[in-house]
Amino acid sequence: MRVGLFVTCLVDAMRPSIGMAAVRLIEGAGYDLVVPAAQTCCGQPGYNSGDRRSARALAEKLLDEFEACDYLVVPSGSCSGMIRTHYPDLFRSEPALAARIERLSAKTYELTDFLINVAKLKHVPGEFEGTVTYHDSCSGLREMGVKSQPRELLAMVRGLTLKEMRDSETCCGFGGTFVLKMDEISARMVEDKCRNVEANGASALVLGDLGCMLNIEGRLRKRGDSTTEVLHVAEILAGRDDG
Repeated sequence: MRVGLFVTCLVDAMRPSIGMAAVRLIEGAGYDLVVPAAQTCCGQPGYNSGDRRSARALAEKLLDEFEACDYLVVPSGSCSGMIRTHYPDLFRSEPALAARIERLSAKTYELTDFLINVAKLKHVPGEFEGTVTYHDSCSGLREMGVKSQPRELLAMVRGLTLKEMRDSETCCGFGGTFVLKMDEISARMVEDKCRNVEANGASALVLGDLGCMLNIEGRLRKRGDSTTEVLHVAEILAGRDDG
């Protein structure tokens, strides 16, 4: 089985360790991995801003890059949600292209969903000594149905204890372009999220979307919290790369 990994532009630019962790997890599950070097953005920023032309162009590019794969896996509920939920909307007036997009959307998975429901993973290489809490990112939860999957996987991590925090399903205020368009509201939302993280007392916050990670971690540091780690679930599951 050939699995395509869409790294996402944010991971590529800001935290490539997430992409490398996803590589180790997918290859470790026994799949042949395809990671096109020319991949870029899924088109979500343009789509959310009403620029359907640029979103459509990026969607066609992604289709060409991953269409031949048996599965498309994304370490982001936001980008996988864009592909599965919103790509079909871009091509409704073009039946032939819409059919290809529908097939791609149907085989698109958020990373933890793929590891649990397709790869049927029973163990992970990662270890973590301490307590973590989990933030449910909006798109992963509401568009991709990701809730139990990361928690099932975290339960496999040696040494790790999961302690749920208050309002784990409440938005952190990032929301893609929302953080730019509604900055004051966004700031209040991430402040509430950080208070819940700190009240929980876990040594690390774990989540599945880098946008949320950057938003929450940035606010935690501004609040003077220099100790709470903010980690992508793939980084915890795959463990540290000693190579």
